[in-house]
Amino acid sequence: MTVSVHGLPSLVREGLEVFVVPPALKGPRHHVVTSCSSDDRSGCLVGLSGVGDLRAAEGLVGKTLLAREADLPEDLSLHDAARLVGRVVEVSPTGDTGTIEEVMRGPANDVWVVRGARGEILLPVIDDVVSAVPESGPIPVRVPAGLEWEAAS
Repeated sequence: MTVSVHGLPSLVREGLEVFVVPPALKGPRHHVVTSCSSDDRSGCLVGLSGVGDLRAAEGLVGKTLLAREADLPEDLSLHDAARLVGRVVEVSPTGDTGTIEEVMRGPANDVWVVRGARGEILLPVIDDVVSAVPESGPIPVRVPAGLEWEAAS
């Protein structure tokens, strides 16, 4: 079973190569995900190459599985609250700015709670609003029609 890390969606998928940390002295130090199924309640049931019985699975208890950064989804930065909270967003075309105060997880998409001089706004993290998250500087966003800043109370 996998559990999301720091609220991130599960990144496990079939074909993903993962590395065991700390590694065993003997035996495989990496595995390939052979299956991944979810019941939407308790995480994912994951099958790994070379882990064919309960004894082999018990050997992974308490271990961390790492994946190469290049194998992670391109849009991972859109969901990493640790990297997002405190970042500045800049609204196009108005130039209004605010700071991401919170990342709320939703079933369809995340929502950023942004606070600025005009108050607070809840921005859905969808392609029409957030197209990319640069490594540094303000994150460009577009506010959908009908969404307004709520004055701070």
